[in-house]
Amino acid sequence: MSGIGTGYDLSVGTFSPDGRVFQTEYAQKAVDSSGTVIGIRCKDGVVLGAEKLIISKMLVENSNRRTFPVDRHAGVVIAGVGADGRAIVNRAMSEAGNYKNFYGDPIPGHVLAERVASYVHVFNLYWYVRPFGTSTLLAVYDKDGPQLYLVEPSGTCHRYYGTAVGKGRQAAKNEVEKLQLSEMTCREGIKAVAKILHQVHDEEKGFEMELAWVCDESNRTFQRVPQELAGEAERLAKEALEAEDM
Repeated sequence: MSGIGTGYDLSVGTFSPDGRVFQTEYAQKAVDSSGTVIGIRCKDGVVLGAEKLIISKMLVENSNRRTFPVDRHAGVVIAGVGADGRAIVNRAMSEAGNYKNFYGDPIPGHVLAERVASYVHVFNLYWYVRPFGTSTLLAVYDKDGPQLYLVEPSGTCHRYYGTAVGKGRQAAKNEVEKLQLSEMTCREGIKAVAKILHQVHDEEKGFEMELAWVCDESNRTFQRVPQELAGEAERLAKEALEAEDM
């Protein structure tokens, strides 16, 4: 890297003169160039959606997962480097299990989000590791209701009503902001997320859409959206886009 970054991007433990950590910024670039991932908090739960590019015609359908359960009441969707994301998922599952074994109750959403964020942040502190090239959207439904969190490669954690990461994040955020999330059910949210994912997809390659939710209809259990609902949402999304193009 030339200019002000020269020599300051060799280690994650080094700040540049203007206070930047280039290795962390590079990790964020890996997220920004990945498929779009969306999360919205509806009045009865949380819906997560992921755009998975089909990298080969020989790829087995649904083999490249982006949504994962970490406890009965919680799950994540990852954007960025898939292998890094699985490492974060394993840590989240461990944190959830340890909390349940020690306290006897499911881990609260804010505790799980903070522990995952702290784990991710550690990889921004030492020269002998690199940051995770993954952003994680965490969906939880506990006694405090449905919650949506975003953990970034820097270890920063925020709670959202709705957000998006990945290549089409800005266009997706603009569409999410138009939704009446406080009045929307998760069934309606599935259709909205599917439509947005199709709207922001701008590559010639096809893609698979992966949808998951945790809501009243799923008995507050994180799971992938049933195939018939996901199929209907995708069909309606395609019809809506075709109607707009006419």
